[in-house]
Amino acid sequence: MTEGNFVDYVKVHVSSGNGGKGSAHLRREKYVPKGGPDGGDGGRGGHVIIRGNDSLWTLLHYKFQRHFKAGHGEHGSKSRSTGADGEDVYLEVPLGTVVRETETGEVVVEITENGQEKVVLEGGLGGRGNWHFKSATNQTPRYAQPGIPGSEKELTLELKVLADVGLVGFPNAGKSTLLSVLTSAKPKIADYPFTTLKPNLGIVQYRDFKSFVMADIPGIIEGAAEGKGLGHYFLRHIERNALLLFVIPADSSDVCGEYEILLNELRKYNPELLDKQRMVAISKSDMLDEELLEEMRGEVKEGFKDIPYIFISSVSQYGLQQLKDKLWSLLNE
Repeated sequence: MTEGNFVDYVKVHVSSGNGGKGSAHLRREKYVPKGGPDGGDGGRGGHVIIRGNDSLWTLLHYKFQRHFKAGHGEHGSKSRSTGADGEDVYLEVPLGTVVRETETGEVVVEITENGQEKVVLEGGLGGRGNWHFKSATNQTPRYAQPGIPGSEKELTLELKVLADVGLVGFPNAGKSTLLSVLTSAKPKIADYPFTTLKPNLGIVQYRDFKSFVMADIPGIIEGAAEGKGLGHYFLRHIERNALLLFVIPADSSDVCGEYEILLNELRKYNPELLDKQRMVAISKSDMLDEELLEEMRGEVKEGFKDIPYIFISSVSQYGLQQLKDKLWSLLNE
């Protein structure tokens, strides 16, 4: 999935259908000259319905079509025949999609299960036919109700990536390289910050045909929680991951300090993120000789007392199997 094809934020305009008119028909047959009112009800207008689909990974299919309109209800007819309901419109979205009303920002629904449905805009009710209005004093009413018109609104669809493991770190920490080595994903890799501007997903193959999903989330910078560096745009993808893997390069001036800055940004954005399982991977460890590695192990042991950590190198494949073992064990605790 190329970066341009990963669409995780769209606005769509939806309209529900009008209700059909009730009929004011009076029964007239050869041998029933005064049959009385028999006008049927109008059908209801079509609803707009959001539906979860686990075959979708992105909102790409809404990139070029932004307007959706449900069908109108048919009018009622003679013999108390009710008009057909208008055709409903279904908007299929990937799991992890949050639907908001654009104008108010209010959350309408969060789609987390395959097949989950939510009517986001109801069609107008059909009008009642004239046979509803007959009475002892008005035996041939010649009027019926009009249908209620449908409504329209603008919705914002926002995808929060669903993955087992989310990679968290500063730009250029080696997250994309790690994803490309552990999975078949082909993220863009370069030696400048913010190479990754959209999340990349990959499936990590584990022993005995088991697997788990890993997401490479664009790099976070200090101040991201206040919106710096597209902070909010990136941080929302972290909310739906079961485990957060903090990737910190071994050539960093202060590994423990970097971890604290990242943790602080998550805390400021949403304190609930700190309830998730966490692990630290110190990447680019092939740049250290044995002496430096031992020295850093001592520092890290002090700084990460309660958090599991591991030294890895995506280039030399150092520590990657142990990383997969540890991630699998944490995910299945």
